[in-house]
This record gives sequence, structure tokens and C-alpha cells, in this order.
Amino acid sequence: MRIAVLGAGGVGGYYGGVLARAGHPVTLLARGAHLEAIRTRGLQVRTPEGWFIAPVSATADPGALGPVELALVTVKSYALREVASVTRALALGGAVILPLLNGVSIRELLIEEGVPESSLLAGLTFISAARTGPGVVERLSPFQRVVVGAFDHSRSGRALEVAEAFREAGVEARVSERIEVELWQKFIFISAMAAVCGLARAPIGSVREAPLGQDLIQRAVHEAAQVARAAGVALAPDDESRALGLIADLPPQMKPSFLSDLERGGPTEVEVLSGAVARLGARYSIATPIHDAVTAVAGAQRTAGTTPATVPPVAG
Repeated sequence: MRIAVLGAGGVGGYYGGVLARAGHPVTLLARGAHLEAIRTRGLQVRTPEGWFIAPVSATADPGALGPVELALVTVKSYALREVASVTRALALGGAVILPLLNGVSIRELLIEEGVPESSLLAGLTFISAARTGPGVVERLSPFQRVVVGAFDHSRSGRALEVAEAFREAGVEARVSERIEVELWQKFIFISAMAAVCGLARAPIGSVREAPLGQDLIQRAVHEAAQVARAAGVALAPDDESRALGLIADLPPQMKPSFLSDLERGGPTEVEVLSGAVARLGARYSIATPIHDAVTAVAGAQRTAGTTPATVPPVAG
């Protein structure tokens, strides 16, 4: 399967690397020192089990990517529009488009940018991976899981083929016939985690231990679950408690990528995380004060150009 990866950071670089090692021709869209290092030395992929040089190609020219059968979209959501035109071109050339981004509105954003709905699969991943230097990506987590599915809830042949490619590459992968629910289950967890750590400017352990910290976490989870149900998502009765359990089990030093982005003073994914909860809350007349506050504060800081004190990120 010929594969293009749009976004050669931790997640895209890692999955592109293992898919290439499994025998799939993979081309990464990259730039700058990262591109030069891959061209010169290859892509080094580090894992808890060891490391290898992935036989990938890399280019800064979007026109050199296609035609391909699969395009992984692994940029941060705030950079999605930067790769929209190449995503559209690859889709029109016959590629299946699999976004592996945070948020539950990625499909709509891509369709707005002209990507044919018929080319899109839904996907989510559970992994901690980072680009640690030019030409180097590292999987930090012991787990690497991918879930794919068709938006019409069918057991799509394309989804089965993509999941099989990931499994052949050593990734735990499966097809879901309820992908929208699973996207929301992850979203409730990550949006709440991002919200509370972003407000506190602290890792999750500090939030959990703070006075009223547990209450803050519970409210952030509840707000996201409420808007999901209002939007018609068939959440299970225990999905809120499951999200709270995941947050409770995180290592105390864990911080979401949203907080790391805030600390660097760059763009953040607030619009597809707390911003999405706030917008849906307004649409369905549901109060979402925690996510409203995060959206407002992040927006005010962006407008003012303020940058919080930098703390080295612990995890992505």
C-alpha cells in the first residue's frame, strides 16, 4: 500500500516509520532540518524496545506525494488548513484519507476544505510519541493503538485493509462500527485533561491534589459528556466514570500536549478541544463554564501575545 504522511512529527513520523519497515512505500511531508536529516541519515525511530532506521522517503513538495492509496493526516489541528489542499488533491487521486487528530470536528473541517466525504475514514490513536530531534522520532508509551471506522457504521472494506496494514506493522489496530462514539469517548477524556491542566498551568498530579481539583476535573468531564449526549452521541451510562478513571490513573507528572503548547507560547488546539465543547454547549443550551473559561483565557492570551513561563514538557 503506497502511503503519504502529512505531518512528520511524533505520531506521523512514528506510524510512517513502522509502516515503512513493514514493507509499505511511505513518503513523509516534512521541511527544514527534519527533512534534511531524513534525506541524509534516514528516519531514526526509537521505541521502549529499541530503535531502527525506517526506509521512508521525504519531501517538502506536496506534488511529489501522489498518487497514493492511503494518506495519514497527523498534523496538529491548528495546522490542518495548511495541508487541506494537498489532502484534497490526494483524495481526488484516489487516496483514502485517515485523520489521526484530536477532536470530533475534523471530518467537518476537511469537508469544508473540499475533501470528498467519500474518501474519509474516521480514526483515533492512543500513543505518546514525539519528534525528539531532526530526523528522530520516539514512541514513549508502551502502547500503540489505532482504531479506524467508516462514518456510516459499516464494516468498511477500506477500514479493514487499513487496520490490517497497521497490524502488520506491529500496531494494535482494529475496526470499529461505532467510531463516532469512540471518538467522543476519547474526546471527553482529552478535552477535560487539557482544560484542567491548561487552567492550572500544571501537570495532572498537581490538579488532582489541589483543593477542589477533583471537583474541577469532574465538572470538565461532565460538561463534555453532556454536550455529546445533546448532540445525539450514544454514550454508555458509565462513560463519564471511565474518563475520570483514566485521569485518576495517569502518572502525576503527565501533561497534555495542549499545556505544552501553551508553555511554548505557540498555537494551541483550544478550538477543537474546549472551544468545541463551548460551541456545542451554546448550540444546545448547556452550561459549560469550565470549557468556556479555557477558551476565553487561551483566546485572550493569544490576542495579547502573552507567553507563560516555559516548563519542559513531560509528555505529549
